Amino acid sequence: MSKMNKTFKLVTAAFAAMVVSTSAAFAAGDLVKAPKQDWSFNGPFGVFDRASQQRGFQIFQEVCASCHSLEYIAFRNLTDIGFSADEAKAVAAEYQVPSEPNDEGEIVDRAAKPSDFWPSPYANAKEAAATNNGKAPPDLSLMAKARVGGADYIYGLLTGYEDHEGTPENLHYNKYFPGYYIAMAAPLSDGAVDYVDGTPNTVEQMAKDVSHFLMWAAEPKLEDRKSLGVRVMLFLLVLTFITFLAYRRVSKKVKGH
Repeated sequence: MSKMNKTFKLVTAAFAAMVVSTSAAFAAGDLVKAPKQDWSFNGPFGVFDRASQQRGFQIFQEVCASCHSLEYIAFRNLTDIGFSADEAKAVAAEYQVPSEPNDEGEIVDRAAKPSDFWPSPYANAKEAAATNNGKAPPDLSLMAKARVGGADYIYGLLTGYEDHEGTPENLHYNKYFPGYYIAMAAPLSDGAVDYVDGTPNTVEQMAKDVSHFLMWAAEPKLEDRKSLGVRVMLFLLVLTFITFLAYRRVSKKVKGH
Protein backbone atom coordinates (compact mmCIF):
# COMPACT_ATOMS: atom_id res chain seq x y z
CA MET A 1 0.00 0.00 0.00
CA SER A 2 2.86 2.39 0.87
CA LYS A 3 4.43 1.66 -2.51
CA MET A 4 1.18 2.63 -4.25
CA ASN A 5 1.00 5.85 -2.19
CA LYS A 6 4.57 6.70 -3.15
CA THR A 7 3.81 6.11 -6.83
CA PHE A 8 0.66 8.22 -6.59
CA LYS A 9 2.60 11.09 -5.02
CA LEU A 10 5.25 10.93 -7.75
CA VAL A 11 2.61 10.98 -10.48
CA THR A 12 0.83 13.89 -8.78
CA ALA A 13 4.07 15.85 -8.45
CA ALA A 14 4.93 15.22 -12.10
CA PHE A 15 1.48 16.35 -13.21
CA ALA A 16 1.73 19.51 -11.12
CA ALA A 17 5.14 20.30 -12.60
CA MET A 18 3.75 19.79 -16.09
CA VAL A 19 0.85 22.16 -15.38
CA VAL A 20 3.22 24.82 -14.04
CA SER A 21 5.62 24.54 -16.98
CA THR A 22 2.73 24.57 -19.46
CA SER A 23 1.30 27.71 -17.85
CA ALA A 24 4.72 29.36 -18.01
CA ALA A 25 5.05 28.40 -21.65
CA PHE A 26 1.68 29.95 -22.46
CA ALA A 27 2.66 33.06 -20.52
CA ALA A 28 5.92 33.31 -22.45
CA GLY A 29 4.04 32.76 -25.68
CA ASP A 30 1.77 35.69 -24.89
CA LEU A 31 4.75 38.00 -24.40
CA VAL A 32 6.11 37.65 -27.93
CA LYS A 33 2.81 38.70 -29.52
CA ALA A 34 3.77 42.25 -30.32
CA PRO A 35 1.21 44.46 -32.09
CA LYS A 36 0.91 43.66 -35.78
CA GLN A 37 2.18 46.33 -38.13
CA ASP A 38 0.99 47.23 -41.61
CA TRP A 39 4.06 46.10 -43.55
CA SER A 40 4.29 46.78 -47.28
CA PHE A 41 5.58 43.22 -47.81
CA ASN A 42 2.54 41.55 -46.26
CA GLY A 43 0.07 39.66 -48.44
CA PRO A 44 0.51 37.76 -51.71
CA PHE A 45 1.28 40.95 -53.65
CA GLY A 46 3.45 42.59 -51.00
CA VAL A 47 6.76 44.22 -51.89
CA PHE A 48 9.55 45.84 -49.90
CA ASP A 49 9.63 49.58 -49.32
CA ARG A 50 13.07 50.57 -50.65
CA ALA A 51 13.16 53.88 -48.76
CA SER A 52 12.34 52.14 -45.47
CA GLN A 53 14.94 49.46 -46.19
CA GLN A 54 17.65 52.05 -46.78
CA ARG A 55 16.74 53.90 -43.59
CA GLY A 56 16.77 50.55 -41.78
CA PHE A 57 20.23 49.85 -43.12
CA GLN A 58 21.36 53.22 -41.77
CA ILE A 59 20.00 52.22 -38.33
CA PHE A 60 21.78 48.87 -38.52
CA GLN A 61 25.06 50.44 -39.60
CA GLU A 62 25.05 53.25 -37.03
CA VAL A 63 23.42 51.48 -34.07
CA CYS A 64 23.23 47.69 -34.37
CA ALA A 65 26.50 46.85 -36.13
CA SER A 66 28.59 47.79 -33.11
CA CYS A 67 27.31 44.65 -31.34
CA HIS A 68 25.59 42.45 -33.92
CA SER A 69 26.83 40.69 -37.04
CA LEU A 70 25.03 40.18 -40.36
CA GLU A 71 27.05 37.24 -41.60
CA TYR A 72 24.79 36.08 -44.47
CA ILE A 73 24.65 39.46 -46.20
CA ALA A 74 27.40 40.57 -48.60
CA PHE A 75 28.05 44.23 -49.33
CA ARG A 76 27.00 43.71 -52.95
CA ASN A 77 23.55 42.66 -51.71
CA LEU A 78 22.90 46.31 -50.86
CA THR A 79 22.13 46.86 -54.53
CA ASP A 80 18.96 44.82 -53.93
CA ILE A 81 17.58 47.57 -51.69
CA GLY A 82 18.28 50.45 -54.05
CA PHE A 83 21.94 51.28 -53.58
CA SER A 84 24.09 51.61 -56.68
CA ALA A 85 27.10 49.36 -57.24
CA ASP A 86 29.42 52.31 -56.49
CA GLU A 87 27.56 53.05 -53.25
CA ALA A 88 27.82 49.41 -52.16
CA LYS A 89 31.52 49.48 -52.99
CA ALA A 90 31.98 52.65 -50.93
CA VAL A 91 30.21 51.11 -47.94
CA ALA A 92 32.41 48.01 -48.19
CA ALA A 93 35.56 50.12 -48.26
CA GLU A 94 34.70 51.47 -44.79
CA TYR A 95 35.34 48.04 -43.24
CA GLN A 96 38.35 45.81 -42.74
CA VAL A 97 38.26 42.03 -43.27
CA PRO A 98 40.96 39.35 -42.90
CA SER A 99 42.94 38.66 -46.07
CA GLU A 100 44.29 35.34 -47.28
CA PRO A 101 47.56 34.26 -45.59
CA ASN A 102 50.63 35.77 -47.25
CA ASP A 103 53.82 33.88 -48.11
CA GLU A 104 54.88 34.03 -44.47
CA GLY A 105 51.53 32.67 -43.30
CA GLU A 106 50.47 35.98 -41.79
CA ILE A 107 46.88 37.20 -42.05
CA VAL A 108 46.52 40.95 -42.31
CA ASP A 109 43.37 43.01 -42.64
CA ARG A 110 42.41 44.63 -45.92
CA ALA A 111 39.61 46.89 -47.08
CA ALA A 112 36.43 44.93 -47.75
CA LYS A 113 35.18 44.42 -51.29
CA PRO A 114 31.55 44.17 -52.47
CA SER A 115 31.86 40.38 -52.61
CA ASP A 116 32.81 40.19 -48.91
CA PHE A 117 30.24 39.37 -46.27
CA TRP A 118 29.50 41.72 -43.42
CA PRO A 119 32.27 41.39 -40.82
CA SER A 120 31.57 40.62 -37.18
CA PRO A 121 32.37 43.39 -34.68
CA TYR A 122 34.25 40.79 -32.61
CA ALA A 123 37.28 38.63 -33.35
CA ASN A 124 35.53 35.49 -32.11
CA ALA A 125 32.58 34.24 -30.06
CA LYS A 126 34.53 34.31 -26.78
CA GLU A 127 35.37 37.97 -27.22
CA ALA A 128 31.73 38.70 -28.06
CA ALA A 129 30.56 36.96 -24.89
CA ALA A 130 33.21 38.55 -22.68
CA THR A 131 32.25 42.01 -23.93
CA ASN A 132 28.53 41.48 -23.29
CA ASN A 133 28.15 40.08 -19.77
CA GLY A 134 28.92 36.51 -20.78
CA LYS A 135 26.52 36.16 -23.72
CA ALA A 136 27.39 36.90 -27.34
CA PRO A 137 24.86 39.09 -29.19
CA PRO A 138 23.00 37.06 -31.84
CA ASP A 139 23.60 37.43 -35.55
CA LEU A 140 20.76 39.41 -37.13
CA SER A 141 20.79 37.88 -40.62
CA LEU A 142 17.90 35.50 -39.97
CA MET A 143 16.38 37.13 -36.90
CA ALA A 144 13.13 38.06 -38.67
CA LYS A 145 12.56 34.39 -39.54
CA ALA A 146 13.96 32.90 -36.34
CA ARG A 147 11.49 34.62 -33.98
CA VAL A 148 7.75 34.07 -33.77
CA GLY A 149 6.11 37.16 -35.19
CA GLY A 150 9.03 38.04 -37.47
CA ALA A 151 9.24 41.76 -38.18
CA ASP A 152 6.39 42.41 -35.71
CA TYR A 153 8.45 40.82 -32.93
CA ILE A 154 11.55 42.88 -33.75
CA TYR A 155 9.49 46.08 -33.84
CA GLY A 156 7.81 45.17 -30.55
CA LEU A 157 11.12 44.34 -28.89
CA LEU A 158 12.68 47.66 -29.93
CA THR A 159 9.68 49.65 -28.68
CA GLY A 160 8.81 47.52 -25.64
CA TYR A 161 11.31 48.85 -23.10
CA GLU A 162 9.82 50.27 -19.92
CA ASP A 163 10.98 51.34 -16.47
CA HIS A 164 9.96 48.62 -14.04
CA GLU A 165 10.54 48.37 -10.33
CA GLY A 166 12.46 45.28 -9.27
CA THR A 167 14.36 44.78 -12.51
CA PRO A 168 17.54 42.77 -11.76
CA GLU A 169 20.91 44.48 -12.05
CA ASN A 170 22.42 44.48 -15.58
CA LEU A 171 19.02 43.57 -17.05
CA HIS A 172 16.28 45.66 -18.62
CA TYR A 173 12.50 45.27 -18.61
CA ASN A 174 10.82 44.68 -21.96
CA LYS A 175 7.13 43.81 -22.09
CA TYR A 176 7.48 41.89 -25.38
CA PHE A 177 10.51 39.81 -24.42
CA PRO A 178 9.85 36.26 -23.07
CA GLY A 179 10.59 36.44 -19.36
CA TYR A 180 10.40 40.26 -19.45
CA TYR A 181 14.08 40.81 -18.61
CA ILE A 182 16.64 41.26 -21.37
CA ALA A 183 20.39 41.94 -21.22
CA MET A 184 20.37 44.37 -24.15
CA ALA A 185 19.66 47.96 -23.16
CA ALA A 186 17.21 49.93 -25.29
CA PRO A 187 19.24 50.58 -28.45
CA LEU A 188 17.01 53.34 -29.85
CA SER A 189 16.04 56.77 -28.60
CA ASP A 190 14.38 59.70 -30.32
CA GLY A 191 16.91 61.47 -32.52
CA ALA A 192 19.55 58.75 -32.18
CA VAL A 193 20.15 58.80 -35.94
CA ASP A 194 19.75 61.63 -38.42
CA TYR A 195 18.00 60.23 -41.47
CA VAL A 196 19.58 61.41 -44.71
CA ASP A 197 16.12 61.73 -46.32
CA GLY A 198 14.72 63.90 -43.51
CA THR A 199 12.22 61.33 -42.20
CA PRO A 200 11.22 61.96 -38.55
CA ASN A 201 13.63 59.94 -36.40
CA THR A 202 11.30 58.76 -33.65
CA VAL A 203 11.86 55.45 -31.88
CA GLU A 204 8.77 53.99 -33.57
CA GLN A 205 9.92 55.06 -37.05
CA MET A 206 13.45 53.81 -36.56
CA ALA A 207 12.19 50.50 -35.13
CA LYS A 208 9.90 50.02 -38.11
CA ASP A 209 12.65 50.81 -40.62
CA VAL A 210 15.27 48.50 -39.12
CA SER A 211 12.63 45.74 -38.79
CA HIS A 212 11.85 46.21 -42.48
CA PHE A 213 15.56 45.95 -43.33
CA LEU A 214 16.02 42.81 -41.23
CA MET A 215 12.99 41.20 -42.88
CA TRP A 216 14.74 41.66 -46.21
CA ALA A 217 18.01 40.32 -44.75
CA ALA A 218 16.20 37.17 -43.61
CA GLU A 219 14.30 36.66 -46.87
CA PRO A 220 15.92 38.66 -49.69
CA LYS A 221 14.04 36.69 -52.36
CA LEU A 222 10.60 37.39 -50.88
CA GLU A 223 9.47 39.53 -53.81
CA ASP A 224 10.68 36.97 -56.36
CA ARG A 225 8.92 34.18 -54.48
CA LYS A 226 5.62 36.07 -54.39
CA SER A 227 5.92 37.08 -58.04
CA LEU A 228 6.54 33.47 -59.04
CA GLY A 229 3.59 32.35 -56.93
CA VAL A 230 1.26 34.79 -58.68
CA ARG A 231 2.47 33.65 -62.13
CA VAL A 232 1.99 30.00 -61.17
CA MET A 233 -1.54 30.67 -59.94
CA LEU A 234 -2.41 32.50 -63.18
CA PHE A 235 -0.98 29.63 -65.21
CA LEU A 236 -3.01 27.11 -63.24
CA LEU A 237 -6.19 29.15 -63.73
CA VAL A 238 -5.64 29.32 -67.49
CA LEU A 239 -4.78 25.62 -67.61
CA THR A 240 -7.93 24.79 -65.63
CA PHE A 241 -10.06 26.84 -68.04
CA ILE A 242 -8.52 25.17 -71.10
CA THR A 243 -8.97 21.75 -69.52
CA PHE A 244 -12.62 22.55 -68.82
CA LEU A 245 -13.24 23.61 -72.43
CA ALA A 246 -11.52 20.45 -73.69
CA TYR A 247 -13.63 18.34 -71.35
CA ARG A 248 -16.86 19.93 -72.64
CA ARG A 249 -15.86 19.38 -76.23
CA VAL A 250 -14.96 15.72 -75.67
CA SER A 251 -18.07 15.22 -73.58
CA LYS A 252 -20.32 16.50 -76.42
CA LYS A 253 -18.69 14.13 -78.90
CA VAL A 254 -19.18 11.19 -76.55
CA LYS A 255 -22.83 12.08 -76.00
CA GLY A 256 -23.33 12.48 -79.77
CA HIS A 257 -22.22 8.90 -80.35
